[in-house]
Amino acid sequence: MAGRIRDEDVKTVRDAVPIDSVVAQYLQLRPAGGGNLKGLCPFHDEKSPSFQVSASKGLFYCFGCQEGGDTLDFVMKLDHLTFSEAVERLAAQAGITLRYEDGGYNPARQQGERTRLIEAHKAAARFYTEQLDSAEAEIGRAFLAARGFGQDAAAHFGVGYAPAGWDHLVRYLRGQGFTDKELLTGGLASDGRRGPIDRFRGRLVWPIRDITGEVIGFGARKLRDDDNGPKYLNTPETPLYKKSHVLYGIDLAKKEIGRTGRAVVVEGYTDVMACHLAGVTTAIATCGTAFASDHVKILRRVLMDSSRNKVIFTFDGDAAGQRAALRAFEDDQKFAAATNIAISPGGMDPCELRLAKGDEAVRQLVDESTPLFEFAIRSATDQHDIDTPEGQAAALEAAAPIVARIKDTAIRHRYAVMLSGLLGYVIENQVAVRRVSQLATWQRDRKQQPEARHTRGQAAAEAPSQAARGLTGPPLNLRAPHHRVERELLKLALQYPQLVAPAFDAYGEDEFTGPPYAAVRRAIAEAGGTEGADADYLRRVSDAAPDNTTRSMITELAVEAVQNKSPDVYAGRILVDVRLQAVKRREAELRSEAARLGMSPDPERHTAVHGELWALQQYGKRLRDQGVEAL
Repeated sequence: MAGRIRDEDVKTVRDAVPIDSVVAQYLQLRPAGGGNLKGLCPFHDEKSPSFQVSASKGLFYCFGCQEGGDTLDFVMKLDHLTFSEAVERLAAQAGITLRYEDGGYNPARQQGERTRLIEAHKAAARFYTEQLDSAEAEIGRAFLAARGFGQDAAAHFGVGYAPAGWDHLVRYLRGQGFTDKELLTGGLASDGRRGPIDRFRGRLVWPIRDITGEVIGFGARKLRDDDNGPKYLNTPETPLYKKSHVLYGIDLAKKEIGRTGRAVVVEGYTDVMACHLAGVTTAIATCGTAFASDHVKILRRVLMDSSRNKVIFTFDGDAAGQRAALRAFEDDQKFAAATNIAISPGGMDPCELRLAKGDEAVRQLVDESTPLFEFAIRSATDQHDIDTPEGQAAALEAAAPIVARIKDTAIRHRYAVMLSGLLGYVIENQVAVRRVSQLATWQRDRKQQPEARHTRGQAAAEAPSQAARGLTGPPLNLRAPHHRVERELLKLALQYPQLVAPAFDAYGEDEFTGPPYAAVRRAIAEAGGTEGADADYLRRVSDAAPDNTTRSMITELAVEAVQNKSPDVYAGRILVDVRLQAVKRREAELRSEAARLGMSPDPERHTAVHGELWALQQYGKRLRDQGVEAL
């Protein structure tokens, strides 16, 4: 077994790799105020950004799904890595050599499976690109040249060549220290009668990279007529490669997509190359599968989904291409961004269009795209002769359900009016509007009925389990006004400990009325308090948390922005407000006890209660008059 990575090396990795640079490899980040950054959460589907990163503290937190942690936690959760694999990946990025408890630096022995598979794919990509210069690969170079791609283009996209023999890659990777099991697990080799053989043979090969730029698979195009395999052969599903989670070219396009707010979705590897070389550097493609919901999630995170942004699908102008465009309608409304369709003239794809008409034609194709809703409506009405009443009625019945499925009511009404114009209902445009409204209501009611039945059944099923867990009464609202100042003080204690020390360390747990807040206060105390805060302060507080719920709360409070732009002034006020709330609660308790005592025969207790009440009232007055000086 691999030895345990030394603690000091783990700390070095955490300190060396800024969390914002790691997160930015996966999603678009923008300023959130207070020195934080925000983006669309990669852990759950959302339309407005609730995911925040604090670069100064090395933490992330999602206020929507409550996922949070440090740089290592982010990589572990998003890429499903073990702790060791996450440390190894970040150490490799930072050029840090790790030491293990049992000594040694042998990466082949120490690295986790995913890291090993990444290294194997990296080595395979080098092998394939070197082979593109071989005499055998002339057929591959000719294929590229015929499509307008020279040596520089091939190098930019990492295009390579897989030799026609049975085990050229297998023998090469064995020589690099990789095992047969690793080659089979990674999809680089297949089982043969006498052992592993190369999966790709005699083909042009494109490396498929994830959003961070790591090679996780390959797509291979056949070149010879005697190759009986499919035209394109991709890496099979592996621990690294899930075709529904991959967008080819996203590593090259993500920065420009984020900068311009525009993404162009094409159908193949050569189309991505043609678009990028023509100046459309936001082009991406799926890898042998239809554009689906998982692809939507990847793209939305890079786009920082917004109604100002645009996703453009390009399809061949033939019937199959138009059907593919209409299928995109289903995914359109998963974007806040506007979705457009670009249909190439004459059935040409972007690669063919660039060859026939040049770079400007590719740019024009994208710039002159049509809104998807309009394209879908026109495609439906074009199937009918709208010059006749019968054709108009048939076209209305074909197009109205499409308009009715538009979720935004304002946009739906505008397209209903547009449909009226297309059908010639100039005077009677309410005909189409009413029909669309009818269908939208009917579709909504059909959807709600099964959902209502499911909800009732689910509630009945959950009721016993909730009672068994003691989940009765309304949930605790930690953002209620009476909890707000406690929350603010804990945020200050975690984010700006020097501003509240040493006064904060004298505050008791009973001054925090929300039990989760009291647990955070206890963790701060066990970590040495605010006065002892240093570079490892937040880590110690997190380690002192009794459970994951408290640990998540600590991360949330450490990332959430303090509600004032001048925390040095704000800190004193919040310290006083929390103490004043505690004084008021104690005063209320004492008044209640004094009322119960009434004419009690216990004069000593009566005197003590009134004495404490008077002292508290005086203390409260000093707090209000003198502020933090009275603490």
